[in-house]
Amino acid sequence: MEGLFVLVAASVGEIIFDVVGLLIVFGWIGWRVYLVFKRRQVSTLLTQEEFQAGMRKAQIIDVREKKDFDSGHILGARSVPYSTFSQRYKEIRDDLPVYLYDEGKALSTRAALRLARNGYKQIFILTDGYGHWEGKTKASKY
Repeated sequence: MEGLFVLVAASVGEIIFDVVGLLIVFGWIGWRVYLVFKRRQVSTLLTQEEFQAGMRKAQIIDVREKKDFDSGHILGARSVPYSTFSQRYKEIRDDLPVYLYDEGKALSTRAALRLARNGYKQIFILTDGYGHWEGKTKASKY
């Protein structure tokens, strides 16, 4: 009888572990879907060609960290790292289009959501991020 109790307790423990694991996975997937939905509400994704076509009339903001920006960035971009974005987003004008990019689009999505919460309307994100950028770039000398 005691062996059966240990077996049942072990099975219940495994089931609880599996359920918690599934909840974490579904929670993460749900969060990602939510971010995609919100990003579509507040911003527009641009291909490289669309990004390059509108660059001259927009503020280009690199939300990667400063060391990444210094190692290479899109020509004409300004560094506003996401780690300091909540303090520095006011440096970005709200009357001009804002073109955001990072390595992919995760940080740009978060930055776009913050800008939208603060009244910015013209927000655009580079679809493939800097990792696939084929346009002009610049690296800092230091």
